[in-house]
Amino acid sequence: MDYKFFNVRVVDKVAQVEMNRPAKLNAMNAEFWQELPHIFAWIEEQPGVRVVVLGGAGAHFSSGIDLAYLASVAGLLGKDVGRNAVILRNQIKRLQSALEAVDRCSKPVLAAIQGYCIGGAIDLVSACDMRYCSADARFSISEIDVGMAADVGTLQRLPRIIGDGMMRELAYTGRFVEADEAQRIGLVNRVYSEPAELLSEVMQLARQIAAKSPLAVRGTKEMIRYARDHSVEDGLNYIASWNAAMLQSGDLRIAMAARMSKTVPEFAD
Repeated sequence: MDYKFFNVRVVDKVAQVEMNRPAKLNAMNAEFWQELPHIFAWIEEQPGVRVVVLGGAGAHFSSGIDLAYLASVAGLLGKDVGRNAVILRNQIKRLQSALEAVDRCSKPVLAAIQGYCIGGAIDLVSACDMRYCSADARFSISEIDVGMAADVGTLQRLPRIIGDGMMRELAYTGRFVEADEAQRIGLVNRVYSEPAELLSEVMQLARQIAAKSPLAVRGTKEMIRYARDHSVEDGLNYIASWNAAMLQSGDLRIAMAARMSKTVPEFAD
């Protein structure tokens, strides 16, 4: 797989998706937005990939959307306000769709964050299942400081992660959140001392998840995501219909037999 912005490799059924533009602090340029949905479409098609670990090369996870890319979008605009609005809306929807591919992924996506995680990078990690960081991580919803509202997912997803009031504080002020506070407010699950330890521990957790029944993991993620956007009653009806089929899977028998014999189960992809 030959990408300009990303490195992608599969190790032990875990896809490592690494932003690879460290000289520019992994700023999200045109290639980022083009390649990300293609990568996650490929991941969906690979039964041998069960978990995704998303990270960034170099000292920083990502400094957010590349300002040069924003300038290129501005260059598409003309003099007519109405037509400009159509152009801008289409561009915003395209960016939203790229991050929606992460949110919709049927396999768990774990973010490993070091250094800066700013602006559009917050939109990205908000679309992941879990977030982990090193002690040097710094987070900011920085769009307010360039005179705009965050528009590709932070304001919609982050309240469900850190709560409405805290999200509002960060979105209105643009202030930095250090690693210890990020853990305290629930933005990250755990903080590690060094980036190397961060990646090692997140990969170990990913392997642990990958060893579980892929049908059970997929069903669990599907139900969590559905419950986020629906009522309790709707969620209960959905899981009843889902498990009416999934409880007939051989994975259930394999897991129960392994538990009784105290062995490690092996599940088909």
